[in-house]
Amino acid sequence: MDRNATILVVEDDAPTRSALCEYLGMAGYRVRTAASGGEGLAALQARSDVDAVLLDLVMPDMDGFELLRRYRASQGQAAVVVLSGLSEAENVVKAMKFGAADYLPKPFDPSELDLVLRRALDSRAPGRAGPRLASASGDEALSPPITLSAAMERVWGLAQRVADTDVPVLLVGESGVGKDVVARRIHALSHRADKPFVKINCAALPGELLESELFGHEKGAFTGAHAEKPGKFELANHGTIFLDEIGEMDPRLQAKLLQVLQDEEFYRVGGKRSLRVDARVLVATNRDLESEIEAGTFREDLYYRLNVVTLRVPPLRERKEDIEPLVHHFVEKYRRRYQGGLDRVPDDVMERFHAYDWPGNVRELENLVRRLVVLKDPSMVLGELTPARAAAPEPPHAAPAAPAPAPAGAALHAPLPEDAPLKEVGKRAARIAEREAIIRALGRTGWNKRKAAKRLQISYKALLYKIKDCEIVDPRNAALIE
Repeated sequence: MDRNATILVVEDDAPTRSALCEYLGMAGYRVRTAASGGEGLAALQARSDVDAVLLDLVMPDMDGFELLRRYRASQGQAAVVVLSGLSEAENVVKAMKFGAADYLPKPFDPSELDLVLRRALDSRAPGRAGPRLASASGDEALSPPITLSAAMERVWGLAQRVADTDVPVLLVGESGVGKDVVARRIHALSHRADKPFVKINCAALPGELLESELFGHEKGAFTGAHAEKPGKFELANHGTIFLDEIGEMDPRLQAKLLQVLQDEEFYRVGGKRSLRVDARVLVATNRDLESEIEAGTFREDLYYRLNVVTLRVPPLRERKEDIEPLVHHFVEKYRRRYQGGLDRVPDDVMERFHAYDWPGNVRELENLVRRLVVLKDPSMVLGELTPARAAAPEPPHAAPAAPAPAPAGAALHAPLPEDAPLKEVGKRAARIAEREAIIRALGRTGWNKRKAAKRLQISYKALLYKIKDCEIVDPRNAALIE
């Protein structure tokens, strides 16, 4: 994969476009931008040096589908990665059928962006049998764990003990605690360390696409399957496959996964011959799988097959002694990456860090330190550490940062006619519940809409629409949120 590749970003949302350009530029890519579908198509038709396209699907003048259709009709060869919110699964399926090479969930994670781009660029390189795979055996995975807490010492100790076995490991913990880091370390310490480490997020794809990603497909298996494609299990052969957010997998795929674990063989989508596989399986979830079993959404037999060894990764609020060493690590990491920046976090800022609850855990801490290093001014980011979020978590009804619904939404609470149909009553109740859930998420993220969208698992644009539709008011300025 060529780090000097030219990437065209087609995105009408200026902040998202700017964030993508910033990261791609720092990663060494040449970046071009387009603020609309029409502008993007014109750029592709005018230049032949574009290697990959990051394409938003929802745009006003020409949407991403139409751009993709026209570009593929003109025999365009650049790899196209569509940008999609988690609530837009049907759009992802449609885009893949139109010829998109991959997708990137929004809001995007920089490491995920890098992986998706590498995969897309490698897939179009001549002479490549498949995407280049991430290795987890580098210096970071093998370096000493960054922790001072007894709880994490136990996690790392058990991870080391099970690393050189081939038993499945179930990693449980909240989002952002570092389950991915633990999985990579287990692989790096194992006898499979020089073989592929392949990760897939089970929550980021709808069932039919996830099945194709996991098990591959044959040519002609479905509309848009113009060539055979190996799945993640094939790519992880003799290595490790890491299934993140396993609790989101639908029951039909759970049955197929169980068969792979039992028989060590599977069929591609549309395939007629079984393929053998030898891969260590690691899985992670932020859900209570035993409750999911009781609810009938997770297979009990699969749970017991996966739950040979369970590692619970504690949230950052339960191991605050790790905050300072993690901060020092992230400062050095990003100073090296950006060749300068803030060299130390002031003591008063560190005190704020220790008082804060970190609902986003280590991932949130890392992102905040990264911005501190770049901006060199703590006051520009510390506004996110609001007092309402610098306390232990409380039930939603008692959360101080989640104000009661503002009067602007009073229409939702107006009495319905006595003879209102049941369907209308249900719709009203659903909208009220949705509005209150959005307000809670906004309150817990300091009214940061991008973070709230991520917590709610919907796209940023979908959240903006719902904020206006539900007449949600920001209590800090008593104005409708734009």
